[in-house]
Amino acid sequence: MPLLIDQKVVADDHWVRVDDTEQLAQLGNNPAILAWELFSQQRDELLAADGELAVAIPNDLDVVELEPLLERLSVIAVDFPSFADGRAFSQARLLRRAGFKGQIRASGDVTRDRLRFMHRCGIDAMEIAEDRFSPEMLGAFGEISVNNQGAEDDPRPIYRQ
Repeated sequence: MPLLIDQKVVADDHWVRVDDTEQLAQLGNNPAILAWELFSQQRDELLAADGELAVAIPNDLDVVELEPLLERLSVIAVDFPSFADGRAFSQARLLRRAGFKGQIRASGDVTRDRLRFMHRCGIDAMEIAEDRFSPEMLGAFGEISVNNQGAEDDPRPIYRQ
């Protein structure tokens, strides 16, 4: 699965998705993005351990639940289950407003026509399905040259630009 980070294709992704305790046990010390349910079950142990922490959250999670963890998390993966469901845009924006400085990664139904909007909301990494990816997708980030409203990438409204 191709991965874009900071508007560039990245060949090596050292993060592994983990959905259950069996996968977690087999993983060893490799960095893992844990499903929210698994993270919640193992939370105290994970927070006590050293190393980077990452979590994949469902798009119906209130990000207020993550606020006490923001200093410890390196990656938060937000989910776009379908084109019609954009709640992850709001989650990303709220996480950035809350002060999260780590990587926000989009997964699921990530399409070319939404890449620029994801970036404007504070998402800096996008997992794209192999069958949807083409190098021309990178052009999506520069297609819109003027933004009327402020966003994460430029908070100034158009009359201040």
